[in-house]
Amino acid sequence: MILNEHYTLSNGVEIPKLGLGTWEISNDTVAQAVKDAVAIGYRHIDTAQGYGNENGVGEGVRTCGLKRTEIFVTTKLDAATKGYEATVAGIESSLKALDIEYIDLMIIHAPKPWAEYDKEDRYFEGNRETWRALENAYKAGKIRAIGVSNFQVEDIENILSNCSVRPMVNQILTHISNTPKELIAYCQQHNILVEAYSPIAHGELMKNQEVIKMAEKYDVSVPQLAIRYCLELGLLPLAKTANPKNMKSNSQLDFVISADDMEKLKNIEKIKDYGEFSKFPVFWS
Repeated sequence: MILNEHYTLSNGVEIPKLGLGTWEISNDTVAQAVKDAVAIGYRHIDTAQGYGNENGVGEGVRTCGLKRTEIFVTTKLDAATKGYEATVAGIESSLKALDIEYIDLMIIHAPKPWAEYDKEDRYFEGNRETWRALENAYKAGKIRAIGVSNFQVEDIENILSNCSVRPMVNQILTHISNTPKELIAYCQQHNILVEAYSPIAHGELMKNQEVIKMAEKYDVSVPQLAIRYCLELGLLPLAKTANPKNMKSNSQLDFVISADDMEKLKNIEKIKDYGEFSKFPVFWS
């Protein structure tokens, strides 16, 4: 069962292979979503300062009935947080909001602020200083692993050329019809685990006839096929839902996609319209 399986990060920390994403789940309802997920068997919860629900996620973790050590909690610094002092404050803010003793994984949410996403400045110096603060929190035991998100090769190399602790994770948009093969290969060559957010493309894959037909071939749902696709690539999918029925279905992945079908899925025409989500930089960029 996939919920019992783990990847091992470069520092030896084990991370569950399937995570529950919580973007767009309100702070008022996310605690119940976390508890429902835990009851189903999830042990990996992903949140972010930018989601505005760290407090609710922390409540769910604290009240789910499991020991703190049994749940892997990821959060992300606000994308606008750049620089050493701002990051130190950001780390403390998340620890306070989550109200947990430590964070399992903390990530730089993006190489540049969302409001500057269409600008050329990649904030190299700011990211180096942000990373230095994460390294110090990691060495102090406040965070068990540190990583990045939405980082391209040049952004990662900026960190690698100046760090004392290497990034352990890069969380990026990856799904059937949008598979950044070169970036994934680069991360894997540098022992950086790739986490795939929006593995179902915010539901857009549900409209794709090729994907629907492939799911029917395996007698699975489109979300199950999409999540399994990411796992076949050696990635860690983060499927977002507050619906217990969907949580359970998303974890029922006891099938294997053939090599031929994987190649077909890798080369499906790229989605160009994410509907209402197209307004977000990670989708329009």
